[in-house]
Amino acid sequence: MIDHVGTSVADAKRSKAFYDAALAPIGITMIMEVPGTVTESGGTACGYGKAGKPFFWFGDKEKVGKGFHIAFAVDRRKLVDAFYKAALAAGGKDNGAPGLRPHYHAHYYGAFVRDPDGHNVEVVCHSPE
Repeated sequence: MIDHVGTSVADAKRSKAFYDAALAPIGITMIMEVPGTVTESGGTACGYGKAGKPFFWFGDKEKVGKGFHIAFAVDRRKLVDAFYKAALAAGGKDNGAPGLRPHYHAHYYGAFVRDPDGHNVEVVCHSPE
């Protein structure tokens, strides 16, 4: 079981605006923001999650690498569509419009967006609806 995942971003403020908008439709919000005065890197760290538990973190003042991928699971396909629309409106770049991906399995319905640092963010629904 994964407890949490984190990545580096070039600008925490810019990424915060993107993730606030892109993840809101699927019920994921910022739970915690840790100021640079207390982090090892000296950069801001932001934790997003549900029910008071952050499970997705990003921070600035660290080396930003490309190729990071995270997938958030939802229980309805319309939430995949809502994420995609919100993420593009927040400045994300299309990396795969909402749709079935039967090469994964028959009900795999996902959408992929590049965040402001080029990371691949996916929202997926595994149910037939």
